[in-house]
Amino acid sequence: MKITIRKMHPAQVLAVGYLVVILVGTILLHLPIATNNPGSLPWLDCLFTATSATAVTGLIVVNTSSAFTSFGQVVIMLLIQFGGLGLMTMSTLLALVIGRRIGLQERVVMQKELGQFQLSGLVKVVKRVLLITAIIEGLGVVILFLRWQPLLGAKKALYYAVFHSVSAFCNAGFDLFGNSMQNFSQDFITLFTISSLLILGGLGFGVVTDLFHLPKNKRLTFHSRMVLRVSLILLVLGWAFVFFTEYSNPETLGELSFGGKVLSAYFTSATTRTAGFESLPTGSLRTPTLFFAIVLMFIGASPASTGGGIKTTTFGVVVVTVFSIIRGKGETEVFQRRVAKETIIDALCIITLAMMLVFLDTIVLSFLETDKEFLDLFFETVSAFGTVGLSTGITPDLSTISKIMLILTMYAGRVGPMTVLVALSKKRKTQNFRYPEEKILVG
Repeated sequence: MKITIRKMHPAQVLAVGYLVVILVGTILLHLPIATNNPGSLPWLDCLFTATSATAVTGLIVVNTSSAFTSFGQVVIMLLIQFGGLGLMTMSTLLALVIGRRIGLQERVVMQKELGQFQLSGLVKVVKRVLLITAIIEGLGVVILFLRWQPLLGAKKALYYAVFHSVSAFCNAGFDLFGNSMQNFSQDFITLFTISSLLILGGLGFGVVTDLFHLPKNKRLTFHSRMVLRVSLILLVLGWAFVFFTEYSNPETLGELSFGGKVLSAYFTSATTRTAGFESLPTGSLRTPTLFFAIVLMFIGASPASTGGGIKTTTFGVVVVTVFSIIRGKGETEVFQRRVAKETIIDALCIITLAMMLVFLDTIVLSFLETDKEFLDLFFETVSAFGTVGLSTGITPDLSTISKIMLILTMYAGRVGPMTVLVALSKKRKTQNFRYPEEKILVG
């Protein structure tokens, strides 16, 4: 087995590793002890839930609070934590606990999953990731416990605080209230805490570390500046868009106070980026809001974070490249730096593959679910790919094939479409020649 693993490409290790975790989670959720229903849940529902949790998505076919026992909910929470931190981070944690040495092959896979540019210092990076996670999730637990203790009682409040802190920081969107955060649509402490957790988780561990060391280093890295700039722009745009389009909608913001409207619009903008929590019923949002939410979900969070999507930097690089071309510049420039052409090509490939996957899934679902609205199916597909978890409410009613399509989409969204394709492709041979260059008319 060791020889086989050593011969595997890092992308194959990640693809197979996440698949194994999903299968283990499926088996655990199928156990009678995991469900409140007589017997066991259907295998497909268990597979869908395990994939959604490991892919930190949040799409559900059964209500988490009523369908699963405490054992089942803890399994879901552990899958969320595993999926949020990543396969190699959790594997390294286990290796450190048992005192096992981290080999070169593991370090190569860690480098790919953590988005690092060099092999040196990877174990320190993992330790830093674990420490950041413990601190941020711990703070979330304390704040949520203090807020919910008068409402739920000490024991239940602590349990709920731990579950939702993990779910929020890992951008999963699973909840135990049954209707997400809709009961707290005007609760500043709850919504601000949940949104802060998911934003920090979505920025990426490297960016959070960079922010922590800012007083000492006096400046941020180029990557961190790009992530923060794009994230802030998307957050503000989404906030303003939701506020104005839903302001008079009686089924969403219309009945809330002005402060509640501002708060819920902000929360909706933040959670749309890959978190999946909702303070407003998604199915009641107006068509322009749903469409704009699709754009935000497709972009998603940032690299090496707990979120999905094509990533903020991918989107940012392409947008900057377009504006550079419009201004007649031969190279992509931002923050007085040139962006490497390899990065631009990677960004274009990621967006192209993501669009192809989303379009294919939407077409298949539209063919199978003729009684559903196209926008609802499109929204569902992008939510699955972006590992968001928001839904207009159609997930439980989908056919078996449609659910399998979403399972594959969530898996690809977590592992990454390029990683999946590289894992499935044959080993490429190095070419020692170049073909003659030709020109093609485009546009």
